[in-house]
Amino acid sequence: MPDAYTHGHHESVLRSHRWRTAENSAAYLLPELTPGLSILDVGSGPGTITLDLAALVAPGAVRGVDASADVIAQAEADVAASGLSNVTYAVDDAYALDSPDGAWDVVHAHQVLQHLARPIDALREFRRVVAPGGVVAARDVDYEGVIWWPRLPGLDEWIRVYLAAHRATSGEPAAGRELKAWARAAGFADVRATASVWLYETPAERAWWGGMWADRALQSAFADVVIGNGIADHAALERISAAWREWAADEDGWILLPHGEILARA
Repeated sequence: MPDAYTHGHHESVLRSHRWRTAENSAAYLLPELTPGLSILDVGSGPGTITLDLAALVAPGAVRGVDASADVIAQAEADVAASGLSNVTYAVDDAYALDSPDGAWDVVHAHQVLQHLARPIDALREFRRVVAPGGVVAARDVDYEGVIWWPRLPGLDEWIRVYLAAHRATSGEPAAGRELKAWARAAGFADVRATASVWLYETPAERAWWGGMWADRALQSAFADVVIGNGIADHAALERISAAWREWAADEDGWILLPHGEILARA
């Protein structure tokens, strides 16, 4: 069975995933890409980043893989509209990928390792399927480093509840700071680490991010994890949801999410 995913695949979760592009979520990797390269996109979700990568390396083959069959089906439905013919999707296991040794020039994983109970084992598997001279690229948020304004009590409660809920399922919500160490432990001899941020502060960005989390706090698998593990009650989730809506409505509202990134070569 795959590791449990804290957020699940409620519409509010996929809403955030569909916002992601190669430009806003994989800029550190883009200088490495040239037409003809092959890419395995692990944990591809709804496939927005996958399609962007496929356009950049066409006619190179790109495969997006995810543990969720439902999400893979949604991603497949968008391929025809993209006009790309070099993209395929499949259900797969990050610990035991259905690929031969050295099959891919690039293995990419965005916001994946933070949700795995055994991230070093997954990186070893990525190393197995990447070609000699190829690169494993991973980017993960560090939730312990998130900063925001204004300092609403409900958002202070949110981060405490979120960190506990994430750790109660599987993985490490502060994964961004550990990527380099994990890659070295997985046997990579050459690891280049960088960092970047997501910043949401315009009215549209606040409405999108705050509204997404206001819904997620009450309606997604996150709420089930929180209540099922006794981390907080429904009243706390109501406070968190209301705080996100208050934050989104504040003209001074601002949130920054730091990310660690690695380009690793064996």
